[in-house]
Amino acid sequence: MNDPYATDASTLDSNAGFTAIPSVSQAANDLRAAAGEKIKDLTAQAASLKDRAVESATHFRDLTAEKAREARTAATEKAAAFKSAAGEKAQHFKEIANEQWSETREKAREAHSSAEDYIREHPTKCVLGAVGIGFLIGLIVRR
Repeated sequence: MNDPYATDASTLDSNAGFTAIPSVSQAANDLRAAAGEKIKDLTAQAASLKDRAVESATHFRDLTAEKAREARTAATEKAAAFKSAAGEKAQHFKEIANEQWSETREKAREAHSSAEDYIREHPTKCVLGAVGIGFLIGLIVRR
């Protein structure tokens, strides 16, 4: 069994720092070197994660700003539609109120005209009726 990776104490070059039994200081130096490499790898991974987190936060901020603009646009459009509908309703109510006012004024004129005509046709009845009503109001107020 010839293992090409097997080490024999006689094949190690002692001038190159290799010995058959590794020293404690050599093992500590190897561990320090491995730890340093691991720290560099972890630092690089942390920086990569940080960059991805910043990129994700920026993307989320941009999406949120876009959604806010869309919501503002939709709200503006709905407000304009509501304003238009309210204006139309107000105009409609104004027209109805003007019609009712005109009708009421016409009816009041007709009532006034018919009252004047009745008074001119029957002045005695009207004067006696007014005196009677005045007498009743005087009795009610006196009590």
